[in-house]
Amino acid sequence: MTGSSGQMPVAVLLAGGWASRMGGGDKGLREIGGVPVLRRVLDRARGWTDRVLLSANDDPERFAGLDWLAGVPVLADGVPGRPGPLAGILAAMDWAADNMPERSHILSLPCDTPFLPAGLWPALAVQGRGVAMAVGPDGNRQPTVALWPITLRHDLRRALAEEGLRKVGAFAARHGLVEVTFPLAPGGIDPFFNINSPADLAEAETLIHNAGP
Repeated sequence: MTGSSGQMPVAVLLAGGWASRMGGGDKGLREIGGVPVLRRVLDRARGWTDRVLLSANDDPERFAGLDWLAGVPVLADGVPGRPGPLAGILAAMDWAADNMPERSHILSLPCDTPFLPAGLWPALAVQGRGVAMAVGPDGNRQPTVALWPITLRHDLRRALAEEGLRKVGAFAARHGLVEVTFPLAPGGIDPFFNINSPADLAEAETLIHNAGP
């Protein structure tokens, strides 16, 4: 774990989507290698911080029986209409401001990316005062893999509620966006491979199998 507790981010795992291409439900609870995808992301996040939140709408009790999620607060969007990941990031900012005011940043992570690089947080953390966003080895931005100053929460609330802004990258671009590029993981795996369909789930299972123990 990097830095003192005051320097650690508050991590938020974004699981607020419909997962329609997966047939509905929580795609982060689908398993690869016998482990839920969300748990893989959670375990990685716990290597960077001592406080992880889960952004998820609808009934939070669906997570209540999962021992590995014990102690992880489940946050619903505070903005109506399911406006997307920015609402989950805002909910995490509000939670942190109320409960851990010594923390300065939110680290957002999607719930469907099981191969996140171990060096993600340290690489984003050295990028200064703006928004630091990951870029994959293919050159594509990863808008929900980013480090956000909590001081942006009032601007974010206005953007969501008054402007109807929904694009994560568009909001980040207003606030000193810095892009941080990451290489392929060992075995040639895209560290930001995300699971959006049954085919993606099967491919991830193959990648886990080929990677070995």
